[in-house]
Amino acid sequence: MNYPVWQLGFPGGLLIAIVAVTHVFISHFAVGGGAFLVLTERRAYAKHDDALLAYVRRHSKFFALLTLVYGAISGVGIWFTIGLVAPEATSSLIHTFMWAWAIEWVFFFVEITSAIIYASQWDRLDRSTHMAIGWIYFVAAWMSLFVINGIVTYQLTPGRWLVTHNVWDGLFNPTYWPSLFLRTSMSVLLAGVFGLLTAMRERDDVRQRVNRWAGQWMVLGAILLPVLAWWYYSRFPDFSRALLNGSLPAAQHPIRMGILSAALILLLGITCAIWKPRAMRKPVVAVLVFLAFSLMASGEYLREFVRKPWVINSYIYANGLRTTDLARYQQAGFTHELKFTSTDDLSSIEYGHDLFVAQCGSCHTVDGYRSIRKRVRGWDANLAKEMLAHIHLLRGTMPQFAGNEQDRAALGNYLASLNPPINYSSVTDRGAAGKQSFDNRCGHCHSIDGNLRPLKAAFSGGGPDQVQAILPALDAMSPNMPPFTGTPEEAQLLSEYIASVANAPAAAKGGK
Repeated sequence: MNYPVWQLGFPGGLLIAIVAVTHVFISHFAVGGGAFLVLTERRAYAKHDDALLAYVRRHSKFFALLTLVYGAISGVGIWFTIGLVAPEATSSLIHTFMWAWAIEWVFFFVEITSAIIYASQWDRLDRSTHMAIGWIYFVAAWMSLFVINGIVTYQLTPGRWLVTHNVWDGLFNPTYWPSLFLRTSMSVLLAGVFGLLTAMRERDDVRQRVNRWAGQWMVLGAILLPVLAWWYYSRFPDFSRALLNGSLPAAQHPIRMGILSAALILLLGITCAIWKPRAMRKPVVAVLVFLAFSLMASGEYLREFVRKPWVINSYIYANGLRTTDLARYQQAGFTHELKFTSTDDLSSIEYGHDLFVAQCGSCHTVDGYRSIRKRVRGWDANLAKEMLAHIHLLRGTMPQFAGNEQDRAALGNYLASLNPPINYSSVTDRGAAGKQSFDNRCGHCHSIDGNLRPLKAAFSGGGPDQVQAILPALDAMSPNMPPFTGTPEEAQLLSEYIASVANAPAAAKGGK
């Protein structure tokens, strides 16, 4: 938190995703594609197939250019973006896994060197030496995955590292092995997809042979994915499984996209690549490349999504706050940590804005991506202040607020200033006003007759007076509920709305 925040106009996580997903897509091809090159070369020698060997030579040059140029550049791009967007987490990963990174960089150097030699020295090396160089490349590439997989999975399941701080406990964490095999199967799938891509330039008889061969790789990877994905999922923390199982509906879209992409890849692979390789034309290959990218993007999105609100589970929040510092901030305030501030007036809206930038800006903008203005519409300063005390308990996935009561008041004032106040004493549509009050004050944690902590059972058969009677005692009923801070007019409208919907016939509820 001792860093200025890089303000893009949209959350930096989105920029990281754009760079990282394309990098991961190519880097997994770099792993599986290495094995594909050597085994296809061996197949060409065994079958005395000069045309297939010529294809491998051309494919190796495409492979080296794509993986070494874009792969290397995008890898540097990831370091650049994460260092700007999440400096605290980046620093922690570097210091925790310093020797692991060093080992991975050695493998990467071997990977680059052997790939260049393999792609450029076809005419200067004998068969056995050339294939040995190819195997050296593949082993180095897979070992690079072997190391990085430990660091990536550590972020979700640090496991015993949280107690021991032992680097081996961090690397070989609970999700390490299922993730390693899952990523290896994805690498095999991508090797087949890119094999089909370069085969389009071959003459018809050669293209069919390559299509059938590459299709087998693609289908093998696709067949393994569901079992390995389930194994990986079974090792998730409870809060991650809850996110995927419906507590946040947004998770369902990438899940469906991933399942659909894998199913279509398998179907097209069996039908067009293996059974009827002549049907593997440019449009089909283009669709397969798109589906493979969608599959990878869905997986990477979900991997990040199920970690919310953490960068490193139970250790560093998404906004860079370490859990070990939380009690100190809540006791002494955040002002000593906020080195980059525009004012010394800790009660001002300007200081509230600085708190928003430091603690919320990693995931929210004011009016753009994940607009905070929309999310706090209808919040007055008192409601915002109380909501901040319970922010980690709301429906979303947010860190605890790191600050004392004065900090909450300052940020609450800033959030309340983003929208004009609602005058509940002069509304014309009482039902709409009551619904708006419910959405503002209750809807973050409750529904009336839905799946999210429904209130129907508590208020069915009662009237507005029953609801209004408990509003002053909300925080006494549960320490997880903020007190009601609205006006008497709003309390009446809110009570009428809850009682109305709780007692409405099923056909008239409208799913509230």
